[in-house]
Amino acid sequence: MQRLTRVAPELPVSDLAQALVHYERQLGFATVMTMPSGNYAIVERDDVALHLYQDHEAASRPHSLHIFVTGLDELESELRKRGARITQAITRQAWGNRDFRVLDLSGNAIKFTEPLAEQE
Repeated sequence: MQRLTRVAPELPVSDLAQALVHYERQLGFATVMTMPSGNYAIVERDDVALHLYQDHEAASRPHSLHIFVTGLDELESELRKRGARITQAITRQAWGNRDFRVLDLSGNAIKFTEPLAEQE
């Protein structure tokens, strides 16, 4: 039986070195691998891995991704203190989630989402 086990999105960035600093300082990720060529790296936080690659042309067409979390309020507070560029404050959605959005230096959007508790 087939089973999907993990996703690792690739995000284009205009300057990989600056992106790595941003993902570490503002978003709390750790760099776990960089290619010797200096144009590809992997950052991780908890069970989430993001693959960043330097591509000046693709970085002009930003991507977006959606990360499900627990402790949304605490995460938003942490990222605010780290100076992350939050473009949407925590918002309760009609479909049963709360979420907020940040942008990286290349304009890639990351939406952090937490399902609403049953009693909310």
